[in-house]
Amino acid sequence: MEKWKFQGNQGLKSSAVSVRGVFNVLMQSISKEKEVVHLCRVDPTDNPLFSVDPVAAHAVSTAVHSGNFNCYPPTFGLPQARRAIGEYLSRDLPNKLSAEDIYVTDGATQAIDIILPVFATPGANIILPRPGYPQYETRAALCGLEVRHFDLLPNSSWEVDIDSLEALADDKTMAMVLISPSNPCGNVFTYQHLKRVAETARKLGMFVISDEVYAHIAFGCNPFVPMGVFSSIVPVITLGSISKRWIIPGWRFGWIATCDPHGIFQKTGIAANIESYMEITNDPPTFMQAAIPEILERTNDEFYSKNLDITREAANALYERFKEIPSLICPHKPDGAMAVMVQINLSQIEGIADDVDFCVKLAKEESLLILPGVIVGLKNWLRVSFGLERSAIEEGLNRLKAFCLRHAKMSQQISA
Repeated sequence: MEKWKFQGNQGLKSSAVSVRGVFNVLMQSISKEKEVVHLCRVDPTDNPLFSVDPVAAHAVSTAVHSGNFNCYPPTFGLPQARRAIGEYLSRDLPNKLSAEDIYVTDGATQAIDIILPVFATPGANIILPRPGYPQYETRAALCGLEVRHFDLLPNSSWEVDIDSLEALADDKTMAMVLISPSNPCGNVFTYQHLKRVAETARKLGMFVISDEVYAHIAFGCNPFVPMGVFSSIVPVITLGSISKRWIIPGWRFGWIATCDPHGIFQKTGIAANIESYMEITNDPPTFMQAAIPEILERTNDEFYSKNLDITREAANALYERFKEIPSLICPHKPDGAMAVMVQINLSQIEGIADDVDFCVKLAKEESLLILPGVIVGLKNWLRVSFGLERSAIEEGLNRLKAFCLRHAKMSQQISA
């Protein structure tokens, strides 16, 4: 028998939980009799009502055809791109960001992959929201960070459970993650609540990683407030991208912004570690970096407002239809982002073991893809996307209602 010294890293297999991976598993379960409806992934390009703004297409085309951006870019990004991102973010901040505060990344996922290792010292821990975005947990496991979870409260508009946050922190807690507008909950935190979170983080001696991939996709009563507004209270690292607001996730462009008027990241070595990591990782395409100033500066308000109207209509339709579906509870009407959490009442359903079983059987029987909540941290919940056109949402929810009625216990069928 041949013997080899190498083998696969089992830790990678056990930690690599992703929306994409679950999506692929569910695709293998789908029925062949019906066209697939995707309420699983949050990809706004699934909605034909959304389109790429001509400003963005022109900016990329101009950069490519100029012939000036076929080279390797500088390590931290083209100066004009970094400056434009700083100016764009500064529109909403009391303390202005310079080009030196910005690091360009290959989408927000790479921003996560960069920022967690820079403070992953032995024994350190990070506090993540539950529910949250699974990439943080996966990356933390790969770089040796212990993960702890604070709860978001479904019956309080998914606000942070401050008591659970305080109870989790110790002298090895480096940072917490906050996602606003929230993927997967669909809520937008208020100014007052974000300030309280900032004050709590300062008291606990940790900084805040603010995931703002859905920045400005807020269509309810609460306006979007960037966490950097509170950077004079606690240092903030903001992660962002052009994926969702500009409807171009495949263009893979994001950024890391250090919002830190007191220079704490410089004093603690965090900034230096970001720069060290940037030197050993890949960069966004140079022509994309060159296009960013025009995209950020020239996209008009009409483009944004049109997309917000489409998203608001889809969210409202989804929320109202859930009221008609037995055994499912949507505790909070979405007012931001492009997904919402829905609870399964398993006591009213027969033949379903848990949320994963629910989603696998739903795919098999109805060709409807929905993400099981356990992937984002809440067992026996569902994460449902509304980044689709109205007709697709209606068809998906018709199938979901039929599925729930089919599996409802007899008493529920009679009442329905």
